[in-house]
Amino acid sequence: QVQLVESGGGLVQTGGSLRLSCAASGRIISAYTVAWFRQSPGKEREFVAASRRSGGTIHYTDAVKGRFTISRANAQNTVYLQMDRLKPEDTAVYYCAAGQGLILSSLRMRSAYAYWGQGTQVTVSS
Repeated sequence: QVQLVESGGGLVQTGGSLRLSCAASGRIISAYTVAWFRQSPGKEREFVAASRRSGGTIHYTDAVKGRFTISRANAQNTVYLQMDRLKPEDTAVYYCAAGQGLILSSLRMRSAYAYWGQGTQVTVSS
């Protein structure tokens, strides 16, 4: 079992930055693929970024490429999402998720991840 706890959300103005943290416990997160998803009111939960098990590839949805960076701090068993140049359309609840054995084509699929955090709210004001 993996327990995931997100933090770092908040209210920020357009163009600002936030860093989200996903702290894992129960297992060593370096052995897992970890992803960030987000969900806005009335919309489906969508893929944002993924980091395949430590040393593996990194993937982003087109809407955040060049603005968001996913990274790992293995010593802290934590995964981060650095969000820069934020836009109002980035407003959502952000969730981290973890899974094992994911193939490339499944990285963006919610169903591929067995473990989820409770989410953290990010609000970008215009």
